[in-house]
Amino acid sequence: MKRSPQVVWITDADQPTGKALIRRWAKDGAHLLLSSPSNGIEIAAEINLAKASGSKVLVSNVDLSSGTNANELVLQAERELGALQVLIHNHDLFVPFSVEAGSEALFREVININAKSAFLCTQAAGKVMAARESGCIIYISSIHAEKPNGSSFAYSASKGAIKLLAKEAALELGRHSIRVNTIEAGPIPGDNERFRSSLTTLYRSYETKVPSARLGTVDDIANVACFLASDEARYVNGADLRLDGGFLLHYMDHKMRQPRSSDSP
Repeated sequence: MKRSPQVVWITDADQPTGKALIRRWAKDGAHLLLSSPSNGIEIAAEINLAKASGSKVLVSNVDLSSGTNANELVLQAERELGALQVLIHNHDLFVPFSVEAGSEALFREVININAKSAFLCTQAAGKVMAARESGCIIYISSIHAEKPNGSSFAYSASKGAIKLLAKEAALELGRHSIRVNTIEAGPIPGDNERFRSSLTTLYRSYETKVPSARLGTVDDIANVACFLASDEARYVNGADLRLDGGFLLHYMDHKMRQPRSSDSP
C-alpha cells in the first residue's frame, strides 16, 4: 500500500499501540504528531527510527481533555508538519473499578482521558479536515465496548461511548469525505492480568479461546490502522472492525486448540 507521506496524529504515543503505530507509519515516511505524556522520553527509540526514515516529528505533552489544547495542537501541527490527514485516538486508561464501589472522581478521570479526549480530538481534527474535504479518523478501542470485562465498569463505559461517538462522527463528518472507523481490539499478551476478574472467567486460559490459539499483537493493530487510512479502505466508513482473532466466538474450553511453541507470534 504505497502512498505519499501522510501527516498522522497519534494521541498517546507512549502506549504500546502508539509505539507500534510510530514504527508502522515510519515505514511510509509519514510525518508524525505525537502526543506523549513523557515528552518523548519513553518513545525515544521510535522517534529516532521515524526521523531516520525521513519523517518530521512533532512531540507534545498537553491535556487532550481540554478542547483549547486540542485545537491549538492541531493548528501547530498544520504549521510545522503540513495538512493533518489522519487522527488515531488510542488513549487507553484502565483502572479496576466496580459499579458498586467505584468512586465518582475515578470514573470521571477514566471518562475524561479515554472518551472526552476522543470527542475533543475529533472535533479539532475534524475542523481542518472538513475544510479540505479529506481525512481519516481511527479509534483504537476494545472489544469491551460491547463485552463486559468484569474488572472495570469505567473502562467499558468509556469504550462504549467511543463506539457511538464514532458512529455519529462517521455520519456527520462523512459529509465532508472524512472516514471514521473503530478498531475493537481483543486480547494481546498480558491482558489476562490486566483484566483479571473475580466475576468472569473470560480471560482464564485466554490463548485457547482464540481459535488459532495465537494472541494478537500491537503490530497487528498498527497494520489494520494503516490499512484503514489507505486508499484501499476508501469506502470503509462507520465500521467497527473487531480485531480479536475470533476470541468472542469462544464456546467451550475443552473443544479449543491448545497453544504450541510453533504458534508463538
